[in-house]
Amino acid sequence: MIYPTSFEDKIKFSKIRELVKNNCLSQLGKEKVDTMTFSESYDEIILQQNQTFEFKRICIEEDKFPVGYFIDVREPLVRIRTEGRFMEEKELFDLLRSMQTINAICRFFNSKEPEEYSHLKELVAQVSVFPFLMDGIEYILDKKNARLKDSASAELSRIRSEMASKQTAVSRKLNSILKEAKQDGLVDPDVSISIRDGRAVIPIPAGNKRKISGIVQDESATGKTSFIEPTAVVELNNELRELEYAERREVMRILIAVADKIRPYIDELLESYNFMGIMDFIRAKAKFGISINATLPTCKNQQDFEWIDATHPLLFLQHQAANKEVIPLTIELSSPSQRIILISGPNAGGKSVCLQTVGLVQYMFQCGLLVPMNEGSSMGIFKDIFMDMGDEQSIENDLSTYSSHLFNMKHFLRFSSKKTLILIDEFGTGTEPMLGGAIAESVLEQLNTEGVYGVITTHYTNLKHMAAQTEGIENGAMLFDTGRIQPLYKLQIAQPGSSFAFEIARKIGLPENILHAAKEKIGQEHVDYDKNLREIVRDKRYWEQKRDKIRINDKKLADVLERYQLELQNAKKERKEIIREAKAEAESLLNNANKEIEKTIRQIKETQAEKEKTKEARKNLELFKEKTAAQTENDAKIERKIQQIQEREKRKADKANKASGNLSAQANSNAQAPKEKKKAFDKFTIEKGDVVKLAGQSLPGEVMEIKGKEAIVAFGSIITTVKTNRLEKISKNAAKKQLLDHNQFTVSNAAEKVRQRKLTIKPDIDIRGMRVEEAIQTVINHLDEAIMCELPEVKILHGKGTGALREMIRQQLAITPFVTSYKDAHIQEGGSGITVVKLDW
Repeated sequence: MIYPTSFEDKIKFSKIRELVKNNCLSQLGKEKVDTMTFSESYDEIILQQNQTFEFKRICIEEDKFPVGYFIDVREPLVRIRTEGRFMEEKELFDLLRSMQTINAICRFFNSKEPEEYSHLKELVAQVSVFPFLMDGIEYILDKKNARLKDSASAELSRIRSEMASKQTAVSRKLNSILKEAKQDGLVDPDVSISIRDGRAVIPIPAGNKRKISGIVQDESATGKTSFIEPTAVVELNNELRELEYAERREVMRILIAVADKIRPYIDELLESYNFMGIMDFIRAKAKFGISINATLPTCKNQQDFEWIDATHPLLFLQHQAANKEVIPLTIELSSPSQRIILISGPNAGGKSVCLQTVGLVQYMFQCGLLVPMNEGSSMGIFKDIFMDMGDEQSIENDLSTYSSHLFNMKHFLRFSSKKTLILIDEFGTGTEPMLGGAIAESVLEQLNTEGVYGVITTHYTNLKHMAAQTEGIENGAMLFDTGRIQPLYKLQIAQPGSSFAFEIARKIGLPENILHAAKEKIGQEHVDYDKNLREIVRDKRYWEQKRDKIRINDKKLADVLERYQLELQNAKKERKEIIREAKAEAESLLNNANKEIEKTIRQIKETQAEKEKTKEARKNLELFKEKTAAQTENDAKIERKIQQIQEREKRKADKANKASGNLSAQANSNAQAPKEKKKAFDKFTIEKGDVVKLAGQSLPGEVMEIKGKEAIVAFGSIITTVKTNRLEKISKNAAKKQLLDHNQFTVSNAAEKVRQRKLTIKPDIDIRGMRVEEAIQTVINHLDEAIMCELPEVKILHGKGTGALREMIRQQLAITPFVTSYKDAHIQEGGSGITVVKLDW
């Protein structure tokens, strides 16, 4: 139940209805807007809300929904229920176009995935389309001029052909007569043939009308010009008129035949046009919702609600036009502790606007309209909404202002229940304050006992005391800036508000002696009470600001701590990975070293310790040792392995010496030769095989060849020619240390760069305006960085446009190995204009 009957006018819902109508495409939709009413059914409300929200998505994301030719042809359809009646050619043309629109709407929804726009698809499933009727009408109707084609029937074709012939003959004869009249000076030189009552005539001055044989068909308003139908064309015009009558009879015959074909399907067609009206209505609601930034909050089949940043839609549109900001309303009604909010505060502080916002937004929601608030809000459903707002005095009913308020209270007390929302403005006013306050307190106590929900505004102190002490009622205050003496239009729950009467009076300019006298009259106790309220409001605002700053700083600190913990975890993970890889590489190098040593020993054995071969094999072994020593942390193990193998070979050689004499002695001597002939380190002479480094550089290299004053040097995998005076010879042990330090620095530097990149990388990338090739390469590079920085998700902003760039990007994503999935972003974040990519690293 909605009370009073003027409820919609009080909350200005009639203005909302007009704004929704402005978005309709046809009278069909406007009629649906007129019948839009308050609903108590949870299922009906949820269905309407889901339908509107889905259409909002269509308005934002789709550009192919058919919106042309929403034409109402119900009246002609009803007319042809009677046999012998027919639709005019223009009406038949409108029927064709509107049926094609209905057909296009059905195709639009049927082309979507089953789960997409599911609530709107339920409406489509009940609609009938009539392709055979559309084909039949298209066959006989010329869509360029909305009239029957000549080929609609053989008789019509013959009649129109004969009419064209007669018209040509009449035109030729009249032009001949007009030419002669101009030559004789009977008419002006610029006169041309005219049509009067469907007959071709010649305009001629009234004084000359007797000089041309014919019939006067008409004359000008002044009587100075007569319109003569020459005798020579009268018969032709008569024949032409008869053909026109015949044409009309044939057209009527064809239209009646068409009506006979349509008549059996009139009821289904009317249902189809009802569907078109519903679509127009839902679309209008969705368009209006977009204009006020409305959304679909969570809805519960109960009365509790929590609104976050709700706005008055009309106030929003008004301020938007003036480029002003609307202060949003955050309010919660919940059982059992906070079912009724008692709002107090200064005049013009926003109390009534808050009350109207609650009434209008709740009424809109239960009428099936999206509501302007944060999507994290929740809505409740009420069976009744009662409002007492404004002056309802009536001379006819012998009601004063206060009497009208009491009459409303009587209705509230009689019909209220736990599913009722009451809205009372300036509760208890209109009579002597103490008596009015006492009655208001008693009424409020009874309403609270009934378990109603409500928002009430007041200035009465006794009601504020009651709210502070009564379960189910909570105080609320409209905040006021005591420094600038102006309202802030913000609702603060859990504290009573001051009226700030003295401050506002002082700002307006009321004399101080008047204010002083008023304070003495009201009593110091009441003044102190109001003063304490103001101080509480001021202190509360101060500490809330402090709390907000602390909360923000705590959040920043938590974010920094979380980031550092993540970095530490990543660093540990990288360290373990580097160590693991280093161990694996060292193990591989050690295995290779063992193989090389065994190979050297085998060569020495196979060559029977031939001096040159042994020297060459040992030199190759030394070169291999130098290369592997620079790349592994296990060189000590390799040295020990070599020494063990040499000692074992020496023991074998001693045994062989006893058996084979001089040959074994020579082999043993040659085996010890490198140790005996080891030369002192000469850092000034550079030879092939020496280890060198460039002046000022730390990376060592090996001399491959000497060519005069130049040397070919291998620095790792890079071979280059360098002048010898730029080279500095170093020992092999120093080379090992410098190469190891260089590798460690390179790994550390790479890890540091990765960490720095993780701090600066952004997961989003904008490729709008790029060519396809450039965009794809940019995306690939961004994905590589994302994988390196271990991002789980990236967003690619490519825009909507024709969809070509989006399609090419998704083809590339489909073949990228570490991309697990990709999809459109949420509608509120850009919809199909943004692709969200999930990564697996």
